[in-house]
Amino acid sequence: MARRGDTHRIVRWLWTSRRVDARLARLALLPASALWRGAMTVRESAYRRGWLAVRELPLPSVAIGNLTVGGSGKTPIAIWVAGYYVARGLVPGILLRGYGGDEVLVHQHAVPRAHVVADPDRVAGAERALARGAQVLVLDDAYQRLDVHRDLNVAVVSAETTRAVRWSLPAGPWREGWGALERADAAVVTRKRATLEAALKLAADLQERIQGPVAIAYLGLRYVEGMVSGNRLPASTLAGKRVVAASGIADPDAFVAQTKATGAAVQVATWKDHHDYRDEDVAWLAHAARRADHVVITQKDAVKLRSRWPSSVPEPLVAMLDLEWEEGGDSIAAALDAVVTPIERL
Repeated sequence: MARRGDTHRIVRWLWTSRRVDARLARLALLPASALWRGAMTVRESAYRRGWLAVRELPLPSVAIGNLTVGGSGKTPIAIWVAGYYVARGLVPGILLRGYGGDEVLVHQHAVPRAHVVADPDRVAGAERALARGAQVLVLDDAYQRLDVHRDLNVAVVSAETTRAVRWSLPAGPWREGWGALERADAAVVTRKRATLEAALKLAADLQERIQGPVAIAYLGLRYVEGMVSGNRLPASTLAGKRVVAASGIADPDAFVAQTKATGAAVQVATWKDHHDYRDEDVAWLAHAARRADHVVITQKDAVKLRSRWPSSVPEPLVAMLDLEWEEGGDSIAAALDAVVTPIERL
C-alpha cells in the first residue's frame, strides 16, 4: 500500500525546518507575512478603538480558539467545555464557523445533548441556539472573532508549536503574534507528543502574559472505538498489529505518533484537512482494511466515513483522544462556573 500524501509535508518543512532551503523559502514569503500581520493588527485596532462594532450575544459565552492554524486541540477543549456544562445540568449551544461539516458532526457525536449550530454570523447562530433551548454558548475556533463579545476568552496553544518558527502566515503558522494573548482570560496548553517539561515551560511563558489561569491538558490516545459498532478497546490492542493510520486533519503527525506509540507497525495515509472523501478513497481504505489488521482513523474522519463504509469490510477503529488535566484544570473549571453563576442561581 502506497502512502497517500498532501501538502502537509511541505508545510511542515517550511514552518519547522532549520535547513538553508527552508530559511530561504520563508524569507521569500516575508512580504506576504508582513501584509498578513499588518492586516490583523489594523483589524484588531479597529475593534479596540470602536471603529468596528462588537455585538452582544444573547447568552453567557465561552470562546475557544488558538493563535496558530490547525492542530492545537481547540475542538477537544471545546467539547470538554460543553460536556462540563452538560454535567452541571446546563444545555450548551456550540457555535461553529459555518463550514467544515465534519466538525459539526464531531460535536454532535461527542456532546449529543448540545445544540450545534454552524453559521458564519455568530450572533444569528446564537439566536438559533437560544431558540432551541441553549443556556450557555461555546464558540469553537473563535479567538479571532472580534465582532462578538464573549464572557470568557480561552486561548489554546499547542506545546508542539514550540518547534515552529514564530512567523506570521504564510511564512509561519501564526495567525496572530503573542501580543494577542492580552485578549485572553485564560489559556490551555495542549500536548499530544510533546513532553510535559516542554508544556510546563510554555505555560510559564504564557502566564507572564495572561492574568487568568493557565492550564495544561494532555490529549492522549487511551482507547479506540469501532467506527460502526461503537465497541471500545484499549489502545494497547494495537500493539504488534499491522495498522494503517489514515487521516484528513490539520496535524496528522501527532495522530501518527500516538498510533505508533501503541506498539503498532504503522503505515500512513494522509489527505488534506477537511477532505471530502470520494468513492475511490473509501475503496482504497476498504482495500487497506482487508490487507492490514486494522485501519485507524480520527474522529473527524469517522463522521464522514461511517455511513459509507461497506458492511462486508472490517470496520476502522477510531482513535479517541482522552483529555487529562495535568495542571490547572480546577482553575479552568472555576472560570467556566463563573460564566454561568447567575443561571445556576435561578
